[in-house]
Amino acid sequence: MTNAAPRLPDGLVAVVKHDCPTCELVAPVLVDLRDRADITVFTQDDPAFPTDEEWVVHDEDLSVSWHHDIETVPTLLHVVDGVETARVVGWSRTEWEDLTGLAELGPGLPDWRPGCGSLSVDLNLADELAIRFSGSALRSRRIELAVLEDEWEALHDRGWSDGLPLVPPTEARVLRMLEGTSREPDELVVTVPPDLVECNVEKVAINAVMAGCRPDYLPVVLAAVDAACTDEFNVHGIVATTMSVGPIIVVNGPIRHRIGMNSGINVLGQGNRANATIGRALQLVIRNVGGGRPGGVDRSTLGSPAKVGLCFAEDEEGSAWDSLSESRGFGSDQSTVTLFCGEAPHLIVDQLSRSPESLTRHLAQGLMGVVSPRLLMGFDAMLVMSPEHMARYRDAGWNRDRFMKELYAALEVDADQVVRGSHGIEEGMPEEFAGSRLPKFRPDGLLVTHAGGGAGLFSAIISGWVNGTTGSDPVTKEITP
Repeated sequence: MTNAAPRLPDGLVAVVKHDCPTCELVAPVLVDLRDRADITVFTQDDPAFPTDEEWVVHDEDLSVSWHHDIETVPTLLHVVDGVETARVVGWSRTEWEDLTGLAELGPGLPDWRPGCGSLSVDLNLADELAIRFSGSALRSRRIELAVLEDEWEALHDRGWSDGLPLVPPTEARVLRMLEGTSREPDELVVTVPPDLVECNVEKVAINAVMAGCRPDYLPVVLAAVDAACTDEFNVHGIVATTMSVGPIIVVNGPIRHRIGMNSGINVLGQGNRANATIGRALQLVIRNVGGGRPGGVDRSTLGSPAKVGLCFAEDEEGSAWDSLSESRGFGSDQSTVTLFCGEAPHLIVDQLSRSPESLTRHLAQGLMGVVSPRLLMGFDAMLVMSPEHMARYRDAGWNRDRFMKELYAALEVDADQVVRGSHGIEEGMPEEFAGSRLPKFRPDGLLVTHAGGGAGLFSAIISGWVNGTTGSDPVTKEITP
């Protein structure tokens, strides 16, 4: 229930705290005002400051300060019929004299001094005060822990963890997370497979807290959850498959810089909070809301570190080409997530190619190994091209279209070499394809993005899962506030 705002007494009202040099400075002025006018002083931390008299009221629970938006002390108010009519923040002799109508206030004091932060906006108290005085909009079930129960271990014991420690999703932390979006907490986002559980913004925020996200990451997480739970992406199938795949998230657009994502050195590794926690938050939603837990619906034979969460930003500024999201129909001013179902990345090393033709042929050889060099068109892939490899194409003036045309040409295969039984290998393409030439990937089945550190002639290949109606297709969604 929301607590009503305490009514302010008429006349002059000051809010102070002893632990504030400016408040101590003006303490004689407050005593002077008591003698010359009608003033009530609310003190936040010391009931005997500036003096132990009845006109000094201890704002012990900070309800007066919180309800009346006191952000700085000292604050001097003028109140008529319980309503504030004027306010001065900090100490300014001129402004205090104008508000009070009294002259010669604090004659021995400096003309002006800034105030200090109010306890009601202290970072250690503000969230709890908001819960106490405004009531909580959260509707999720509360979990009570025993007095001696360790909250970090409790989250693991209840099966909510991916194996790594979780940040306890206290009410204050969840409310703070929700400040990262303009969407209402009870707004339905998606129905999350495999258990087909309705998931609202609040549920996503809870898992984002546990993953270690900051509030400004939440719109990215929401967009990723939305993309993952589409029929096209098919997260139910991704969770249930025995292959070692999971959602790979590529972030494009202005939001990359706003939230401090990494698109450079160690881009696919550890070290950046946004990259590490956004992907993890998506996986926690799938686990904790959708029920996709290993050993249950999740039947991956080997798994991979990518299943903890793999998210990175594209280095758009360093690329010679349009961005991944632009190649998928979005504008450069739009922030997006692209979800691709893939395994852990592996390197392809080429330190000698100086021409785009040579490097393209080598990349094609590496891409032939996606899933299996003997299986064609049924699996997609993502190529993460590093800056040094990209430089070969920039120097030669190749655009994305030229590169993709040349790469696809190099990826055509004589089907006789990969049909079942050829070269004594039973795995392969059905014999009906014998005598033809086939592409390794279907049209638009190869996603190319640009990221990584400026030194190192390596790129990364991320093998995909079964594509099309029986598998997963890449999905791009715009990130909205």
